[in-house]
Amino acid sequence: MLEIIRIPVLNDNYVWLIHTRDGLTAVVDPAVSEPVMAEINARRWTLTHILNTHHHADHTGGNLALKELTNCTIVGPSADQARIPGIDVEVGDGETYQLGSVTAEVLDIPGHTHGHIAYHFAHDDALFCGDTLFALGCGRVFEGTMEQMWSSLSKIATLPSSTKVYCAHEYTQANGRFALSIEPNNRKLISRMEQIDRMRAEGIPTVPSILGDEFDTNPFLRPYSDEIQETLDLKGARLVEVFTKTRLLKDSFKG
Repeated sequence: MLEIIRIPVLNDNYVWLIHTRDGLTAVVDPAVSEPVMAEINARRWTLTHILNTHHHADHTGGNLALKELTNCTIVGPSADQARIPGIDVEVGDGETYQLGSVTAEVLDIPGHTHGHIAYHFAHDDALFCGDTLFALGCGRVFEGTMEQMWSSLSKIATLPSSTKVYCAHEYTQANGRFALSIEPNNRKLISRMEQIDRMRAEGIPTVPSILGDEFDTNPFLRPYSDEIQETLDLKGARLVEVFTKTRLLKDSFKG
């Protein structure tokens, strides 16, 4: 149902174009406008929508310029509408947004920011989760609490393992180095990192990833891991406590 195009911008951001069979085109989290319009024009598409996950400038910086150029509809989190430039439509947890013939389910996933949301296109197994879940990582907890962030990740973890995770940054290699520091004997993680290192050496993007692979290798979805708990000296602790210590360690990790 969807054609999804990756647009690398800035240092490590990914902007995503979503094109439907009935001719609508949405851009997810446009940090800047120029590369978006270049791709749109090259494909002879018409930009109809912007889907924002949260208010940070590297996700909304292109909103107003794109709206001025195309008169597109800007969709964003109702919990943070005051900080979404040009917002037209507010959406929140449990609601759906109809992009032509395609339906996006909205998930509230606060923690990185108070009003962060994700768009899940279930029919296409596609999740646009901004800065909440990364390949082998998760976002920093800037505005919310660790409990909120763990709850948000737990909500994402209820989605099918076949879900493709379209996050907004190419952080995978650095995330993987941290993951190995706290779960060094995870054979699936070791194998995945070998592949990631090869891909990055050739300039190949590592995003989207598959949620099932995140279940197996992403430490922020694995606080139940015996090895992670032992590494953190938190054997038998509550999962949110293990997650919290993992996130704090990642904040200061230099590897």
